[in-house]
Parts: sequence; C-alpha cells; structure tokens
Amino acid sequence: MLVFSVETSCDETSVCIMQEDKSILSHIVYSQEIHKKHGGVVPELASRAHLEILQNITKEALKESGVKLNEINLFSATCGPGLIGGLLIGSTFTKSLSIGNSKPFIPINHLEAHVLSSFYNNKISFPHLCLLITGGHTQIYFLENLNNIKLIGETIDDAIGEAFDKVAKILGLPYPGGQEIEKQALEGNKNSFKLPQPLIKEDNFNFSFSGLKTSINLIAKKNVIDEIFIKDISASFQKCVGSILVSKLNKVIQKLYKDNAKNLSISVVGGVANNDYLKKCFQNIEEQENIKFVYPPKYMMNDNAAMIAWATILKHVKDHNLNFKPNPRLTI
Repeated sequence: MLVFSVETSCDETSVCIMQEDKSILSHIVYSQEIHKKHGGVVPELASRAHLEILQNITKEALKESGVKLNEINLFSATCGPGLIGGLLIGSTFTKSLSIGNSKPFIPINHLEAHVLSSFYNNKISFPHLCLLITGGHTQIYFLENLNNIKLIGETIDDAIGEAFDKVAKILGLPYPGGQEIEKQALEGNKNSFKLPQPLIKEDNFNFSFSGLKTSINLIAKKNVIDEIFIKDISASFQKCVGSILVSKLNKVIQKLYKDNAKNLSISVVGGVANNDYLKKCFQNIEEQENIKFVYPPKYMMNDNAAMIAWATILKHVKDHNLNFKPNPRLTI
C-alpha cells in the first residue's frame, strides 16, 4: 500500500509518499521564508505560498520516489487544527488527486498525527503519556490505547512555541524564535533573572505562558538590550519554561502513577521537542523516577507530511471521508 500525504496547517508546505511498511519513498518539507520579515506567520501569505509550492513539490516527490500518481492507494491531508486557508488548500488539492485517481481520501487530525509520531520509531506500551509542545499548542495527553486519547492538560493562553517566538521578538531576535533563544541561552546565566511560573502551584495539569512573556517585556524595558542581556534573559526564560514543564509532568506522575511509575513511558512531540535544554530537564525526571522518555525522529518533530502519512497507516486506513470539512479548531 502506498500513501500520499499533505501537511499545510501553518507555514510549512510538506508532502510525503510512504509505504505500509513505514519506508519513506519521498518526504519534502518547504519552510516558508516570507514570514521572517514580519516576525511571525501571516495567514494570507502562508495560504498563497502553499498554493504556489504544493504542486511543485508534489511533482518532485513523485519523481524522487519513482511512483506514478495512479499507483497511490490512499490520499490524506491535514484537515485541522490550523490556519483555515492552509487547511483548505492542502485538503482540496489532495481531495482532487483522490477523485482524479478514484482512490480514498482520509482526513487527518494534525494534533493526533503529532501524538502518534513517536510510535514510528519506538515500541510503546499502554497506558502512555504524551507531552505535545508546538508553536500553537501545549498539551498533555493520556493514551489508554490508539483509539482512546484523552486531553488532561493544556495551556490556557499562549502556547510554548508562541512564547518562545514572542520573547525572541521582544529581544530583537529573528523568527522563528525558538532556535534563536536556545542559541543565545547557551552563553547566558540562567540564574540572572527570577521569572514567574504561572499555575505552577495549581493542582491541575494546565499551563500558562502569557504572564511569563509579559514579565520579560517589562524587564526588557528597564534594561539595555545588549548581547549580555539577551543571553542572560534567554537562559533565564528557558530555565523557567523547563521548570514549568517538569513541575506539571511530575504532578501527572504523582497523581496518576504514584505506585506504578516504573511502567510508565512519556513521549515528547512537536517542534519544541527539538530543544536540547528541555531534553536535559526531562532526562532528570527519567533518572529520578525511572521513567522512559521517547521522541519521534527529528524530521517528524516540526510540522511535516511524514507524520500525516504515518497516522494514516497506523490508525486511519478505514476512515475514508471525502466530504470532511477542514476545521481550524479540530480536537482529538
């Protein structure tokens, strides 16, 4: 079985051709550069870029894979959540290919594809926890099995990736901000600034990063934004974010798995999972609680079509629905 998948939920335009045995014949991810000068994603520009890029990289993927379009068995695309313009372009394009080749179309939930991405390269047993950290979402999921995925905690305001981007913008660093903050933090003093940790004492698994961003904005206005300040505030911010994530995960472990933590595994997925400092924070939990942390392949962390294809193969092979309407607020 051959699957052709498309991802266009935000500012990455991506296509993938994957076989049922997980082998990837072609995987192309095009990151739209146009948003850098705006310091963030402009939805209208993202939609236009998807429209311009999608046909070209599809032809490239077919050429690279040596597969003909009529040999594809399943067509799938991200249908939510995300920016509605991008979702419409990606899903309409892919639906047209499925109709033209008389093959099924399968709508894929972007968040679910992230959650399932760690199953690609790890043997995972249930129950399982998943921390999803991206530019648009910060969530904790409890998985009883592949068909029973429950949201148990999420951000009540800014997502973690959004906080990284906004702090970077305050400091005059380029977009996307996550990798820039991490780079600056390497040479900074993480104890230079004491920053607030919203909701850390609350007896729930929710997050809040808006107040943290506001605090850094106020600090920045009272200081000269030179190289030393940028490095120190970046390191302090990163340390604070790490502490928040560790605190919430520890609460989940203690509340749900106090007597059985050794049998628990936790996956960390999404673009922010690339952050090496945060990985070290999770490693401390791993060592203290004897809990295994797993990650998807690096190329499946940011928005990509490989995770869409994998989700199609893993879970959705029977969910054919050509009439599914893209939903920018789609939930699992």
